[in-house]
Amino acid sequence: DLATALNDRGQIKYLRVEFAAAVEDYTAAIQCQPGFEVPYYNRGLVLYRLGCFDEAMKDFRKVLELNPQFEDAALSLKQAILDKEEKQKRGY
Repeated sequence: DLATALNDRGQIKYLRVEFAAAVEDYTAAIQCQPGFEVPYYNRGLVLYRLGCFDEAMKDFRKVLELNPQFEDAALSLKQAILDKEEKQKRGY
């Protein structure tokens, strides 16, 4: 389906380090199928790598709202929270 295709295309762009383009594809996949948790997770990973911790945490929380058993999202959320706290401690 279209949402899966958009998510997969986003993955290819992510692997090519084309983060902005990957985020666009993940967002399009979400708009196409809002209950599909995978593109929220993938977009969260890109946002996390870019240091956008609040946005990443929002996506990881949405994944867990849609699928509470999504273990990688729970781990990523915890890591984003820790990294945000560390960044704040260091005054960045």
